[in-house]
Amino acid sequence: MATPNKVAAVEETIADFKESSAAVLTEYRGLSVAQLKELRRSLGADTKYSVVKNTLTDIAAKEAGVDAFDGQLTGPTAIAFIKGDAVAAAKGLTEFAKANDKLVIKTGYFEGKAMTAEEVANLAALESREHQLARVAGVLKAPASAAARIIEALRAKQEEEGGASAAPAEAPAAEATEEA
Repeated sequence: MATPNKVAAVEETIADFKESSAAVLTEYRGLSVAQLKELRRSLGADTKYSVVKNTLTDIAAKEAGVDAFDGQLTGPTAIAFIKGDAVAAAKGLTEFAKANDKLVIKTGYFEGKAMTAEEVANLAALESREHQLARVAGVLKAPASAAARIIEALRAKQEEEGGASAAPAEAPAAEATEEA
């Protein structure tokens, strides 16, 4: 018979799976509480890093339709539920794992698709969403900036070549206003 605490834990984990765009399964054997706290901080506010019970997580994953963790829920397990930028969270996990060899990235899923530990590392190698958007904005801005520089160069060249010719063009307009 399931206890109310276990039912609540499963329901909370199901909600975490459904609200997340990605999740990464890790083994944290040997990490101290202080190291786990540091890892949680490094992942940011949009990522929830939870130590989970394997049997309850297996039930919750099946209920949520996540099959990426089948057969991986062994040993001391924690899951990073990512609601924000998956690239930034994957970077945080892989950088922490490089600095602390006791954190092992087992598997993950991203937008409903299972990922291996290598694919999580590849995701971490991508540029952040903000950086990618800035790059696209720069590409879109470049033609307009180039056109503005060309027009300015043509205007400057015209002023250099015919500084006197620009004044007569304005003079008739001034004369027209004096006659009126």
